[in-house]
Amino acid sequence: MRWPHPSVHALALTLAFAMGAPVVSHAACSRVIKVPVAATGKSVRIDGEIVGGIYPELLRGLSDKEGCTFTFTAVPRARLEVLFESGRADLLIPASRTPRRDRHGSFVALVHNRPMLISLQTTRPAITTVQELLDHTTLKLALVRGFDYGSAYQELVTTLGQQGRLMLDVDALSVARLLKSGAADATIMATTILAGAVQDDERVRDVLDRLRIEALAELPWGDSGVYLSNTTLSPQDKAALQEALERAAKSGAVWKGFQRHYTPAILNGSIRPLDNSSPP
Repeated sequence: MRWPHPSVHALALTLAFAMGAPVVSHAACSRVIKVPVAATGKSVRIDGEIVGGIYPELLRGLSDKEGCTFTFTAVPRARLEVLFESGRADLLIPASRTPRRDRHGSFVALVHNRPMLISLQTTRPAITTVQELLDHTTLKLALVRGFDYGSAYQELVTTLGQQGRLMLDVDALSVARLLKSGAADATIMATTILAGAVQDDERVRDVLDRLRIEALAELPWGDSGVYLSNTTLSPQDKAALQEALERAAKSGAVWKGFQRHYTPAILNGSIRPLDNSSPP
């Protein structure tokens, strides 16, 4: 099993000390937890070797409260999925819940989310279903390689690819640049991911006020959160992490993080807090 270079471990341990987290002795986890991450709007921000954002902040908070220490390694999103499925990552975060991912880990929901059809403002008629999207045969879509919003999304990806209307790129920022240039007409992802990416880059920041956001009936509300590996974590560490993350979910910490970083207009229709009921 290959883990990140020792210098990454050193960085993680330095961060743990800075946050006041225990390093030599863990109250809840028996070892440092390995967390590869990919840039995902404000959810995960990567600047060189510095990893921040809503979800890394959540995990670092657990260092203080729960005695678990985390080390972060930046990778492309598609690589992140491969690492988790092949048993080389302890956590997959953030992640929408899907049957495929359920085979490889235990899921803890942190917010409700919904992928949206996102384009730049035009006069074209509204699109409300996948079939209507497919009927607009001139529209080209750019999607992030490795994103997964369930079976309906994957079927759409396959069909668009067969029609020659699909571009796959490494992250939301790259997709935003394709939208701005006109090389792509639309994308599908949680609005917060694209909005977070463009807010941080002056080359595409001007598209933020021009976004057209539409819900597709076949892509409903679901859960987003974290997967705990079935293969890399010991039963004791997995149970400790699940308990800690469930407490964090009940506290609404992730939803509060989204509220700090995004306007209600961006959150509306794409991210909602957990409650005691099913997703809306």
